[in-house]
Amino acid sequence: MQPDDIDWKIIEILRENFIPNNAIARELGVSEGMIRQRVKRLKEAGILKIKALINPDVLENLQLAMVAINITESALLKKRADQIASLENVLSVSFTSGRYDLFAEVLVTSNRDLVRFLTEELPNVEGVTNTETFMMLRSYGKFV
Repeated sequence: MQPDDIDWKIIEILRENFIPNNAIARELGVSEGMIRQRVKRLKEAGILKIKALINPDVLENLQLAMVAINITESALLKKRADQIASLENVLSVSFTSGRYDLFAEVLVTSNRDLVRFLTEELPNVEGVTNTETFMMLRSYGKFV
């Protein structure tokens, strides 16, 4: 599915702030039912996900880290990214250019929890050759 102009307008409105379907409909000059159906379709297609996000700086007892990962075989990159994304504490996984194949954004409760992730969970993904971990000390404009 490829979003059309109205879909993109709905997405942009929702990116700014969560507002009810009837307010979006008024803003775009269309029916509330049309907005409801389009939002449903965008969600089902995996294009749109609506959820509350929190500034990681206010989360007590949680630390945000980026784990840079190299994989042995480029042909298995998507499969390994999916496996890593399914691990507990992983918020997202991205393909990257440059020195690393993947970046995994990880939310952990402590240094001990990060060590557990790096030594017990991540090694279960076949083909991970090396990692480098970056602790996010303070984030600006970042919500998780």
